[in-house]
Amino acid sequence: MRIAVLGATGMAGSTVVSEALTRGHHVVAASRRPTTENANEERLSIRAVDVADVDAVDAVLGDVDAAVLTIRLAPGEEDQLAPLTRGVLDAAARHGTRLLVVGGSAPLRSPNHPDRLLIDDPDHVPEAWKSIAQASLAQFHACQEYPNARWVYLSPPAIFEPGDRSGSYRRGTTTLLTDANGASRITAPDFAIAVLDELEQPSDDQHFTVATKLQSSS
Repeated sequence: MRIAVLGATGMAGSTVVSEALTRGHHVVAASRRPTTENANEERLSIRAVDVADVDAVDAVLGDVDAAVLTIRLAPGEEDQLAPLTRGVLDAAARHGTRLLVVGGSAPLRSPNHPDRLLIDDPDHVPEAWKSIAQASLAQFHACQEYPNARWVYLSPPAIFEPGDRSGSYRRGTTTLLTDANGASRITAPDFAIAVLDELEQPSDDQHFTVATKLQSSS
């Protein structure tokens, strides 16, 4: 499979690139400031692409089977996330390219209050995080404006962090996954496994979430 990763130098993007290469896929690693990591890998193409550049994004998505959008904006620029995502969705729709959007957890349901979204649960989204959470919710709503496009929205757990690759994860649908202590987390390498699993074997879910696999009590 030929996969484009938009935002390839970020924590999520770089691990998705590595996981995809490990599985034998051809990868187009696109970012505003490309790095030379894995530059000698023959199945890797490194491109300088600004997601705001419609023509550049269109050229990338027209040459791949699937794409992963994983971008984070600087503080104060969060309101640009939804418009930028629409631009990528437009390109994906034109080419019929499958698009996995690595979003935020705000659109998920609260595990403590199933009648409300996570963004409205201060136990999980304190006031200091509201602007970022609102941006991810707007991004999710932007995706919903494309009912006939081939997109899927992946919400990370509350804590998305560097760490080891355990090789497993839990998958949920539209409610935040937590453990017995109420913690919700996953490492970037395990998150990348979930991304590639979805790309290789697409599910019927248009919105799902993942978290660290629970330890056996035995």
